[in-house]
Amino acid sequence: MPLLKFVIFILSLLPFAWYGWGAWHDTLGANPIEAVTRGMGTWTLNFLLITLAVTPLRKLTGWHAALRLRRMLGLFTFFYAVLHLTSYLWFDQFFDWGEIARDILDRPFITVGMAAFVLLIPLAATSSNFAIRKLGGRRWQALHRTVYAIGILAVLHYSWLVKADQSQPLLYGGILVVLLGLRAWWREVERREQLAGKYQPKIRNRIIPIQPRR
Repeated sequence: MPLLKFVIFILSLLPFAWYGWGAWHDTLGANPIEAVTRGMGTWTLNFLLITLAVTPLRKLTGWHAALRLRRMLGLFTFFYAVLHLTSYLWFDQFFDWGEIARDILDRPFITVGMAAFVLLIPLAATSSNFAIRKLGGRRWQALHRTVYAIGILAVLHYSWLVKADQSQPLLYGGILVVLLGLRAWWREVERREQLAGKYQPKIRNRIIPIQPRR
């Protein structure tokens, strides 16, 4: 697992390196600023969906070690989101805060994009084991379920940005629907098993049956 995590860490930095190289050597086309801003945004969405895919991967394949990669992938989501936002604030708006505020209020795709980023901040800030202990498992899980709303906002942001050709936003939206749909289905199956008295959660290597609700 340490070797796998190292390989994925290096691979996750490749998009950043590619855009950095392209900006330095002027190979990003006629509008390099737009290329960097959109590229970082696209990779933010890529990593968000990859992170959301970890749990279905574990459930469908039984590869429980995949959960050890989720935190790192989630932090890379935040890393590329910061780069995406920074490129917009710096290269597009030149830190003109008045213009940025008007942009957020007047352009819906900027509004939902900013909302998604704001919701990402507490998830990144509480990604450590220390935060899990301080918050408690239930509260930590409840907080990190906001990633589902972030995914919806991110796809909306991309869709409203593109406007014309919706093929890629629809692809991302379809993947998100599948990932969230699987979770909803598994939660419903778990609820039905609880009602039937069949659900048996594992607690510290012991299986404790849950009695059906009266």
